[in-house]
Amino acid sequence: MKILLIEDELKTLTYIRKGLEENAHNVDTASDGIAGKYLAMNNKYDLIISDVVLPGLDGRALCRELRAAKIETAAS
Repeated sequence: MKILLIEDELKTLTYIRKGLEENAHNVDTASDGIAGKYLAMNNKYDLIISDVVLPGLDGRALCRELRAAKIETAAS
């Protein structure tokens, strides 16, 4: 499964990424909403996991913008 993980806290991002990769998932990461949006708009993901409080573009606004752009990837 290809997953996009968007998290601004490095320790949390590293912990979650490690767990996902240990379970054979391919994980791309972004540390802010703008970088996350760029990755989501330019790559195909099976799942997007995003923090709500992010620099640049918060998680809720990011989700709204991706939905408006017809990105149908599951998000949590």
